[in-house]
Amino acid sequence: MGYRDVKFEGNSVFLVGGGAGFIGSNLCEALIDMGYTVRCLDNLSTGKYENIEPLISQERFTFIKGDIRDLDTCKKAMEGVDYVMNQAAWGSVPRSIEMPLLYEEINIRGTLNMMEAARVCGVKKFVYASSSSVYGDSVKLPKKEGEEGNVISPYALTKKVDEEYGRLYKELYGLDTYGLRYFNVFGRRQDPDGMYAAVIPKFIRQLLHGEVPTINGDGMQSRDFTYIDNVIEANLKACKASGEAAGQAYNIGAGGRLFLNDIYQYLCKALGKDVKPNYGPARKGDVRDSNADISKARELLGYDPEFDFEKGITLAIDWYKEYLG
Repeated sequence: MGYRDVKFEGNSVFLVGGGAGFIGSNLCEALIDMGYTVRCLDNLSTGKYENIEPLISQERFTFIKGDIRDLDTCKKAMEGVDYVMNQAAWGSVPRSIEMPLLYEEINIRGTLNMMEAARVCGVKKFVYASSSSVYGDSVKLPKKEGEEGNVISPYALTKKVDEEYGRLYKELYGLDTYGLRYFNVFGRRQDPDGMYAAVIPKFIRQLLHGEVPTINGDGMQSRDFTYIDNVIEANLKACKASGEAAGQAYNIGAGGRLFLNDIYQYLCKALGKDVKPNYGPARKGDVRDSNADISKARELLGYDPEFDFEKGITLAIDWYKEYLG
């Protein structure tokens, strides 16, 4: 069952924090298509107005340009909201190593502001983005909730702290919070540009433009690549989950494991390219291997990912071909 089969009351109001970003804009689009009222809160520091521009003319869509670091902004955005899906954060492990103070400010204090506003405004469910990076230096596979290692980047630490606040806000204040540990999400509208771009869109752009991609490390690191529609499903199902399932974090992946070298060869074949990649130094703070055990999310959230890697990457490549012209 995909996300389109998840139903809410017709007059439900959703707030998507970071709604102009990659994941956030896809959530906004899905909710509008399903007939709900959506507010998008974003300061456009990493999100893009072009991601939500097609939605601006929709009567049920409201864009609020604002910063989650301001509590009053969060409270105003949340008045009358039923469900919050907070994707507002700064991503990228390497960038967090360069700017730890900014990550603390946005990812921890900003998320706490959103939780507090949700508590004050009587929101029904608060779903927020966490990350597989919280598993840190743990070498156990598959990754299973409750078996984390030591975090190895400021970004991972911010997500770990967010999860602790999520637990406390359930225990102390009764706010139903659900942390979603995303595993290497990819798909339409993921930014292919910049030095911190995710690997799949970056490789696709470089191959389409006749450039030679660089693989960091030996290419034998593995990832659980997860198509965007699976993540939309997880967010919607978390909003429908029971209060007993609240205050916890959940792995959101496809449940598979692919090596970076194999991903690169797959993309070359799909795009009709024969380009040997360059190899560079491994990135500091990167988790070597990731593979999600999604049994907890299946059991408590009803998460049942519809898209495997091949189905998702076919759709993603088609989108990038059109987007990149």
